[in-house]
This record gives sequence, C-alpha cells and structure tokens, in this order.
Amino acid sequence: MAPLEDPLEIGGVEVPNRLYRAPLLECAGTGPDAVETLIDDLEPAAESGVGLICQGATIVRGEGGCAAPGMTRVHDPEFVSQLSGLTERVHNHGGRIFLQLEHGGLRSMETWHAERRRQHPDLEQLAVSEPPWQLRVLDRLGFLSYDPHVLSAEEVYALAEDFGRSAAYAVDAGYDGIHISGANMGIVQQFLSPFYNRREDEFGGSPEARLEFLAVVHDEIRDRAGDVPVITKVPAETPAPPAPVVRRKLSLEDGVEIARRLEKIGYDAVVPVRASVVWDMSIVRGEYPERAWNSETLHEEYDAAFGGSGRRRLVALGNWLESLQYDFEPAWNEDFCRRVREETSIPVLAEGGIRDRERIDRLLGDSGEAPACDMVGMARPFYAEPRLGARLLENDDATRVLCESCNNCTIPQATGAPGICRTPDVLRKRGELEQQGAYDRA
Repeated sequence: MAPLEDPLEIGGVEVPNRLYRAPLLECAGTGPDAVETLIDDLEPAAESGVGLICQGATIVRGEGGCAAPGMTRVHDPEFVSQLSGLTERVHNHGGRIFLQLEHGGLRSMETWHAERRRQHPDLEQLAVSEPPWQLRVLDRLGFLSYDPHVLSAEEVYALAEDFGRSAAYAVDAGYDGIHISGANMGIVQQFLSPFYNRREDEFGGSPEARLEFLAVVHDEIRDRAGDVPVITKVPAETPAPPAPVVRRKLSLEDGVEIARRLEKIGYDAVVPVRASVVWDMSIVRGEYPERAWNSETLHEEYDAAFGGSGRRRLVALGNWLESLQYDFEPAWNEDFCRRVREETSIPVLAEGGIRDRERIDRLLGDSGEAPACDMVGMARPFYAEPRLGARLLENDDATRVLCESCNNCTIPQATGAPGICRTPDVLRKRGELEQQGAYDRA
C-alpha cells in the first residue's frame, strides 16, 4: 500500500487511512433538520472512503460564540444525542468521526454582524483581555463593534468545563474523538496569542501560562469523556501584519514549542496552522470571490450582515486586497508541519492548500524524503466534490482535485448560506466525472 492507504492510530483509535476531511462550516444549526443536514454534508466523504471526518466547529455554549450564522451548538445533551444518527452513518462506511469544539470569543458574530447586533443588543463578546489597540481603532472607525466581557479566572475554568461537558455528550453520541479549534482566531488562539492575551493571572503573562487554558480543557475532557482521542490545531501567526502594526504575535518557533508542550500535556495529535491574528484570507488562500460578491440574490443578505450596501462594498474591497496578500500557495503549512513532526512523537495532521495526489504522497514520505506529516486533510475541495475520497484513494499520482480555490463557497456563509461549490466550470467537471463513475468505490 501507498502511505495514504496505511491505517493510523490516534490516541488508541485506528483510522483506516491517512486522508481526512478537514473541518468546514456546515451551517446546519440545531433545528429539526440539523442532523439530516449534517448527514447530507458529511456522509458522502465517508462513503467515498475518507478515513477521518472532522465535523466543523461546534459551539460549546447556548448563547454567543458563533463566528458565522447557522453554526451548530453542542451544549444540549438531548440535541447531541440525536447526532448518533450521523456517527452511525460514518461508522457504517468504515470511517471515524471527530467533533470540533469551538467558541469564537472576540471573533463572534456580535463583533461584525450588524443585524445580529440589532436583534441581540445585550450580547457581549467573551474576551481573554481588553481588545488590542488595533481592534479598538477599527471599533472607533465603525468597521467592527466591541463590547467585550473579559473573563475572570473563575469564568475561564467554567468555559473549560463547557468544553469538557460537550465532549462527553459527543462521546455518548458515538464520536470517536474531539478536535479543539485551536486556531482560526477563535478563543483558544486568543488565549495562546500575545496579541490578544495580556492577562496577569494563571492564564497569561508567559508562554506557559497562555497555554494553561488548553491544559485545563484537556483535563476537563479526560475527566468527563474518558480516554477519547483529543487533538487540536496549533497556530503560528506568521502571516499577520508586520510591525509596527502587530508587534506581539506567535512566531513559527512559538508554534513548534506549543506543539511540544501539548504532547506533554497529553494531546494525541496536532494540526499546525499558519494564520493571521485576525479573521482574514490567511486560512482560505486563493482568488478573490468575484462571483459570490456579484451575486445580486445575496446582496440584501450581505447588506443585513455588514450594515448596508456601502459597508458591503468596503468589505468586498478588503476581501480583494487580502486576496492579493494571501495568494494561493500549495501546502502552505508544510514547513510548519515538518518542524513540529521533527520535535514531537504524536501524529501531525497537515491541511491548507493540498490539492493533488502527488503532493499528498510527498507529504507522507512516499518520495524518499522524510515525511512532513502523518495525515493529510482538505476542506474546500469537499465542497466541490463531496465524494472526493474515491478519486484520491485510487493511488493515481496524476489525480488532482477540481477545487480552484476561488472562494465563491466561503463568502456566502456570512449570510448563513450552506457551504457548496458555486463555480459553474467546477460543477460541470464534477458532473462529467460522476457520469464516468469516478466517485464509485471499487
């Protein structure tokens, strides 16, 4: 077998191969159709042979914390128990499924979504510390809105307990592991980052103290959910704006050190991710999504989200400028993953810009050089090809995904729209492959 087809053990759970569907926004919510929506989104990947499905970020509290509309909340055990219908479907195809737990903190919708602020004027963002001056400037200029509640030490412990409770509910529902959203500017990264974390208690003041929240979350999960595998993303804020705009940020060396410490704490695998200190295109590098912005059917919903047509145009302009800064780069986390793998003995999962089987094999060490990672994941390509695994697992190094990293799938999610490919040329090619039986497993 090629390395991609080899099984891998993560925290005592055997994953049948080394391909995973990275976490994505499913926008399924928690309504009566949530479970069926998640099955429709996630089962095709398992059916196509993908070894590990990582369900996208789910919120551990009943109020606040959502970075986008329609995110699923997993604070209610009665609702989470219904998700056994999803885990059973994945297991029936021989796959494994991990649940990603998240809270947005300062990245929450209360910061940027105009209509939500009007409908919920009393909601505050949870904050690790007072927002950095750069964000306060954006607040004064009217681009964002901050009314944060800085967590006390007791409230930090209570938030960690919410992560542990949600993990226990998930294990009871049949999830095979827990994935902590430790990057992408959520509250975990806000604890880790010197840009956000100016605390002077046990949760701040030194690199070790900034890591304490993840240590407490780990212990809460172990106490409440048992020996379930626990993995987390590890951020390095290397694409962040340069000094003097952002002086305090996580370097690549800081990210490697965080990964080393997480192994000692007891995490079972890590996902190294290079990202900015703010929510921008550093995590979805590629083209400016012109088709999505020009969609007149979405203009009214964009206006509601961003606060009017003028604000919509400003956000689109900012998105265009970001696309120039964060142009697509194949396997942009490869060097970070390689460094972490050299310094740790737990599995390292790589994602970000992986688009073809030849590169997958090289990352896994099938080309003679040392492996950069132990598993490879993709996110947006599964919007374009929900059953992509069948093609990638054919062991044909000429296989390349159809996703063009055009990002027309991502911008509509600001309105709560589902994560689907909206690029006609890609959809046409997918239809042709379907007619040819390319997604049928042998």
